[in-house]
Amino acid sequence: MESYAIIGFGTAGYHAARAIREADKEGKIDVFSNTGEAPYNPMLTTYYASGKLSYEAMFPFGSLEEIKRELDIRMVSQPVVELRAKEHMIKTAEGIWGPYGKILISAGASAIAPRIEGLDGKDCFLMRTCQDALRLKKRLAEKNVKSAVVVGASMVGIKVVELLADQDIQTVLADLAPYMFPTAAYENVAHEIERRLQARGVRLLFQNTVARVLDGPDGRMAVMTQGEEIPADIVVLCIGTRANIGFLRPEEIKTGKAVIVDPHMETSVPGIFAAGDCCEGNNLESNETQIIGLWANANYQGLTAGNSMSGGQKKFDGNILHNITHFMDMDFVGFGDNRIQGQTLESGSLESGLYIKAVCQGRRIVGVNILDSYRISGIIKNYMLRLLRGGGNELTVFQKGMLVQAGMDGRFIDRLEEAVSGTD
Repeated sequence: MESYAIIGFGTAGYHAARAIREADKEGKIDVFSNTGEAPYNPMLTTYYASGKLSYEAMFPFGSLEEIKRELDIRMVSQPVVELRAKEHMIKTAEGIWGPYGKILISAGASAIAPRIEGLDGKDCFLMRTCQDALRLKKRLAEKNVKSAVVVGASMVGIKVVELLADQDIQTVLADLAPYMFPTAAYENVAHEIERRLQARGVRLLFQNTVARVLDGPDGRMAVMTQGEEIPADIVVLCIGTRANIGFLRPEEIKTGKAVIVDPHMETSVPGIFAAGDCCEGNNLESNETQIIGLWANANYQGLTAGNSMSGGQKKFDGNILHNITHFMDMDFVGFGDNRIQGQTLESGSLESGLYIKAVCQGRRIVGVNILDSYRISGIIKNYMLRLLRGGGNELTVFQKGMLVQAGMDGRFIDRLEEAVSGTD
């Protein structure tokens, strides 16, 4: 009988366990997780904190008890302190487990939390886990938060800004970057988003962050790196994540910022796999390994890892960077690498209706921003992926019809096809 271990039980771990169980009905699956929670979607935590979702809605696969029964897994509620990869052994705070036939590292990532002078734990918040959402929701329920500083002009940061603004809390969004969504948005799109946020009463401070916090006669103040003092009953940090790989032996498993894997999700050690936010998969644009910390990406990686661990030949050739978010009555979609330059095509108006900006280089689309229409995002992303994988450069009649129906100029579609066919 084969034995499997899964370290960490987010969506990647869940999908791996499901794939293993589909292929191996009898194998033993031990899941190491010390959260006591079922797999949840971190991007739903802000919806719960704002009251738009119930607590249970953050858990798309059901309760932990339901999952244990469904997949016939054993939960080991002990923190993993070391993976002895070459021995296929796992060390927890309470003992040694194994050896296992196959092991999956799916420990996810944790929010980056720099220490800020003068800011105590009660009024400093992250937004990554269910417990983070519970803490913020409880604090806001006290009804005495009048001002807030959110650090991080990110997809998570903007959702926190939205929930605070909805409660009439005076909110400042700060970031060391020069504009909104710096890793996803083109500058002109970012500035339009900024204009709309400011019209909704959100103050923006770029190339700036919280240096320290002071308690003064007029209440708590955040002292910014550029010297300004801003009222801040609470500070919410949304500045990124770090892969949870501290329990690995770096001399055993090849890592960069996370665990490096091949298309089967196998690491440099045979029989040890990785998936989700703690691993670096292939970026189809750069053909280099990179963390692509997205829910759907973790799902694909988990399914691939589980299939590979249980004797299958499934591969996941990689993905592209992509972000889709809805906030304050607007949609933003960003695909690809916004740093790559090339031929720029635009359709629509930034101020109203559908706007799309595409950058093409070498018969491929290297970056796209879409404002105010998430409905077309699937067609555009699939087109980008098809081009990167060497597929045809023409959209289908149905796809063109959907894009035109959504408000895209037919002439833009023609120009886009010409740009990637090399005939423009």
